[in-house]
Amino acid sequence: MMQNIGLTRSRLGRSHALIAPDSHEAVTLPDWRHAQLVHLITPDLGARFSMFLAAAMPGFSTDSPMAGYERFILVRNGAIILSDTQGSRRLQRDDYAYLPADHPHRLYSEESASFLVLERQYSPRPKCGAPSAFLASLGERQSNPLKGDERLQVAKLLPEGPMWDMEINTMTFEPGASLPYVETHFMEHGLLMLDGGGIYRLADDWYPVMADDAIWMGPFCPQWFGAIGKHEARYLIYKNWNRDPNPGPS
Repeated sequence: MMQNIGLTRSRLGRSHALIAPDSHEAVTLPDWRHAQLVHLITPDLGARFSMFLAAAMPGFSTDSPMAGYERFILVRNGAIILSDTQGSRRLQRDDYAYLPADHPHRLYSEESASFLVLERQYSPRPKCGAPSAFLASLGERQSNPLKGDERLQVAKLLPEGPMWDMEINTMTFEPGASLPYVETHFMEHGLLMLDGGGIYRLADDWYPVMADDAIWMGPFCPQWFGAIGKHEARYLIYKNWNRDPNPGPS
């Protein structure tokens, strides 16, 4: 076996980051009992959210995040239990849950499991109320072509409405399909490649990406993706949404 001589596909730019599995560093935290965490995106990058992978062992448990923070989880392998005021529900592969800010809950498991977690501070909108908890599975969500391109399907994972301050979608590309143009906007993104691969343009750099790669795209980072290979490429993507970027009067 050759010694690693410092090679990695991970890259860090001023307005973006690509985190490849070859550079993952797992940690343990007191509030995540019997679990190892790999933080992919955190505010240390300049992001306004955190995204991480959790590998749960038998006996795993954790409670709600800090006050004011909303949480999204997607189970990738195995199963975990979500317990809240509505009861206990088993979430298995491709099941996901949105848990609003200040919604008491507990996650636990008596078996090994892995899942994605995204947390951010909720941005309330006056006179709108707050979102409710929402549970579903990737296979249940209807997909639609992006801008009429049947080779590029978008599935919205969360409901719509003025109380929602973020959007999480899956995007599925047939081989050779691509985004129709280079996007540049005030929203930021967190992305996890679920299947397949392709080429991602981030700012002025072009990166080959594949399953399990994570990407942070900061505000106004030019971005574009094209799928390559013989199989579909699919990723999960988050963005802040539905809120004016101007902070308004103090």
